[in-house]
Amino acid sequence: MGLIAALPEIDKKRNSVFVMHEKSEKLIPVHKHTKGQLSYVEGGIAYITVDAHTYVVPARHYFWIPQGMTHIIRIGHSATVFRSLYFYVHDDTASPFYSKLGIYPASELLIQMVNYTERWDGRHVTEKDENFEFLVALKNLLPKENNRALPIVIPITDDENVQRIIRYLEKNMNEKLTLKSVSHRFNMSERSMSRLFQSSLHMSFLQFLKTIRMIKAIEMILKTKKPIGDIAAAVGYMAISSFSDAFREFTDARPTDFRKS
Repeated sequence: MGLIAALPEIDKKRNSVFVMHEKSEKLIPVHKHTKGQLSYVEGGIAYITVDAHTYVVPARHYFWIPQGMTHIIRIGHSATVFRSLYFYVHDDTASPFYSKLGIYPASELLIQMVNYTERWDGRHVTEKDENFEFLVALKNLLPKENNRALPIVIPITDDENVQRIIRYLEKNMNEKLTLKSVSHRFNMSERSMSRLFQSSLHMSFLQFLKTIRMIKAIEMILKTKKPIGDIAAAVGYMAISSFSDAFREFTDARPTDFRKS
């Protein structure tokens, strides 16, 4: 049973943990569930869309989606193994961690614990089952990991003018793009361009440009074997040191370490 087919099954047993491990490259359509979702992304990249924002989840990171949050998941690489656990929620008030969406780097301990749950793949596990306490301990560990949530999120807009500008930025991100040059390209003042991005995306022009550059860099690091220097140039950084610093700010890891992991 794949994850899409399993969606109606998740909420059937209120106090269980439903386990699903899947290797895939697909779109999991808009849905929600009454359980909290822990998913670990292994060997690829995933994207979560909630409301008007898309969050990027790189390999060796996990995310938590609270109960009742409508979302779409896209798994963007054929090598991705997507390991998900859907938890009971009767104790979610024990920590604010469980009430918000978050994306975090996974510790070695958490990775090993999540991998161990593959023995329950496709099943509901309840307190009547042997080793249910293991899953309880896994859930209780999450707020104690003390990881900073990744700020890799890109807003979505229906504004056609902004979409046109975004397409231009994505196509030309290897160039030296500035607020002044892009404003001139679209016959706008810098002030008007800034206001447009803030009103439509709730993000400054420069922050948006930096974000899409980092997302593209993450994808290239995970999906290709190109040298880090080539990737830096492809996303608009002429100096590897500047690229490395910007990348670390977004992911808490240097590009070379990110690829090794």
